Amino acid sequence: MAEPITQCDVDFRVRYSEVDQMGVVHHSRYWVYFEMGRTELLRRQGTAYADLEREGVLLAVVNCSARFRAAAGYDELLTLTTRIGEVRRASITHEYEVRRKADGVLICTGRTTLACIDRDRRVIPLPPAIRHGP
Repeated sequence: MAEPITQCDVDFRVRYSEVDQMGVVHHSRYWVYFEMGRTELLRRQGTAYADLEREGVLLAVVNCSARFRAAAGYDELLTLTTRIGEVRRASITHEYEVRRKADGVLICTGRTTLACIDRDRRVIPLPPAIRHGP
């Protein structure tokens, strides 16, 4: 039996629209990066978020935090590492690191907790695909 996938790396390049007047990635963009990471991790586990939505399973961010440690600029290649933290009956926590690919400098760390809900916004258990992987 294969080991469950509990982390993934995604390389991406900073786009011009993501930087502020100082030429650095605006803090609001990191939430988009984090979403990209957890969506890709779920995909690598064998489940597409779109499939969960079609089944009436939604994941709502209920807590988020970030710590900014260095600046990243336009056209820099970054690596986002996404890891599964705590998994509970109806929630999952992801932890993130963003590093500059060229020198490994830590740019940002973050953490999000998502609650599993149905279309009526009632809390429901995480599906087995999320809890245990494929």
